[in-house]
Amino acid sequence: MRFLQQTFKCLVALFATAVAGQAAAQGVGCRPAVRDGVNFVICVFNPARSDIRLFWRDDRGDSYGVFDRLADSVAGQGGRLLFAMNAGMFQPDLTPVGLYIEKGQELHPLNRRGGQGNFNLRPNGIFWVRQGVAGVTETQKFIAQNLRPDYATQSGPMLTIGGRIHPKIHADGTSAKIRNGVGVCEDGLVRFAISDDPVTFFAFASLFLEMKCPDALYLDGSISALYAPALKRNDGWKSIGPIVGVVEGLKK
Repeated sequence: MRFLQQTFKCLVALFATAVAGQAAAQGVGCRPAVRDGVNFVICVFNPARSDIRLFWRDDRGDSYGVFDRLADSVAGQGGRLLFAMNAGMFQPDLTPVGLYIEKGQELHPLNRRGGQGNFNLRPNGIFWVRQGVAGVTETQKFIAQNLRPDYATQSGPMLTIGGRIHPKIHADGTSAKIRNGVGVCEDGLVRFAISDDPVTFFAFASLFLEMKCPDALYLDGSISALYAPALKRNDGWKSIGPIVGVVEGLKK
């Protein structure tokens, strides 16, 4: 019996090592990185294997606002929140500025209006997830393609478009802020990035090109926040609107 127990434990350990090795090989998870003297955290997920979702309001209709409330809600449903990040611009009442879709339901309409600010530095775009596939798509192309995602959030501007930096983002720009964004890359993986130091738009967009993400979307700046328990990080200092998260153990 003891031999069988030891054998079972060895098999479990070997399986865990193999799974960890596959994750490491794919670069899945959150890791610090330094690019040109700027500190980042880059979180990588395979949309075919990771349960990537968007969150805004709880069952009572109240905005989650902070990561702790979302983590507690997920735990109350028997799951676990593995990662979270603010997922697009929002109004003072935490309402999304643009399109927001959750579990296939449009909870806030597409924003077609013009105006000032980063959101309206056209083209802006939409990060979406549908049946294990993720994408970042310019807003007009998203409309033309009649996409029907399970989850979607609109923000702006696009950082990279078809492998090129947004034409209105210039190398001589001097505005530097804490920023976060998302790209879907050539290997099919989703890469979320947040800077720990102020960074210009051009440097931030260049990061996604370096990661081979032909299409990437700016999520926000200054209020950018990260929840990464594996790194013992929880930026819960300010209420935010839409949240993108990776969970495990929840019903689809």
